[in-house]
Amino acid sequence: MEHTMGIKPENLSKSADLLNIFLADEFILYTKTKNAHWNTEGRDFYEKHKFYEMQFEELDEMIDDLAERIRNIGHFAPATLKRFLQLTHLSEATVDVNDSSSFLKELLADHESIIIHYRENIDHLANELNDQGTSDFITGIMEKHEKMAWMLREQLK
Repeated sequence: MEHTMGIKPENLSKSADLLNIFLADEFILYTKTKNAHWNTEGRDFYEKHKFYEMQFEELDEMIDDLAERIRNIGHFAPATLKRFLQLTHLSEATVDVNDSSSFLKELLADHESIIIHYRENIDHLANELNDQGTSDFITGIMEKHEKMAWMLREQLK
């Protein structure tokens, strides 16, 4: 059944394409955060282990919300690792040392990259694609990343 949301079908398709990329980025970041949770070492192990757990749980919610937004606008969410790796602009984990500082720096860089990517597309979604709902949704996700990045940044001081 065709959606009648007041948005042209081709614009919904373009919105879904962007959301698919965002979903892939989130899934890669989630995996990298899990890696940090599982493999961090050092005197601050327990503190960082719990911190990364808090972060990947938040990312898990955002992943689910993104996939549901894709479905809400009438498209299917990608759901394979192969497809996520094709869509993402992030790289897989590159940390050579399993210490807090290395994980924090890499995760912070990824959050900042995602924030920039979202910010670059918020107006495009609202103005060119006439999809204010997705624009607003992405703004909310971006704000969560801003807070998560702040928490990572503060631990690097």
